[in-house]
Amino acid sequence: MTEKEKMLAGMIYDPADEELAKRRTYAHKLCNAYSVLDEDDPERADILAELLPHRNGAYLQGPIYFDYGDNIRFGKNCYANFNLTVLDCAPVTIGDNVFIGSGVSIVTPLHPFLPQERCMYPRDDGVWTDREYAKPITIGSDCWIASNVTICGGVTVGKGSVIGAGSVVTRDVPEGVLAAGNPCRVIRKLTEEDSVFSKPQLFPHE
Repeated sequence: MTEKEKMLAGMIYDPADEELAKRRTYAHKLCNAYSVLDEDDPERADILAELLPHRNGAYLQGPIYFDYGDNIRFGKNCYANFNLTVLDCAPVTIGDNVFIGSGVSIVTPLHPFLPQERCMYPRDDGVWTDREYAKPITIGSDCWIASNVTICGGVTVGKGSVIGAGSVVTRDVPEGVLAAGNPCRVIRKLTEEDSVFSKPQLFPHE
């Protein structure tokens, strides 16, 4: 197996591998180029086509930070606010109509807990590397991920759920709930009472 195949399969891989390092460096350059452009600059679309081949029209406000870019798949009508970070060392799948608030981090990589296994070490060719592995992340359709949420590797967020601001999501979240906290926990189910149309104070009076 190549190091990339190991990485995407959730196995220990060498992040200093030449193929991975080359794509990561290129992705970082594309992120930097995108982030300094004005939001109405047409060049942004060309950069995203290179960085995110499976973007499916998602709008990314920027700045953006992706490790690889080609391991994430967006559904239709997705939006991400400022400072989206995605470490896509494992596959990241985002459904349709997902709203992502500012400062959200979607992070698939994991490191060994034991320091002797986590520390950098030299390969036989003298290049320094470390042991890493990664777990996939799935965000279902119609979710809202509020500002400054961190979603960790191995997590699935169920369809239609809301993750409250500042949450750290370390375990799966079921469909159709409000969840928040560190660690993130289910608070309650979403119901028709959550409709903005049941709150007349949110609308101007005639």
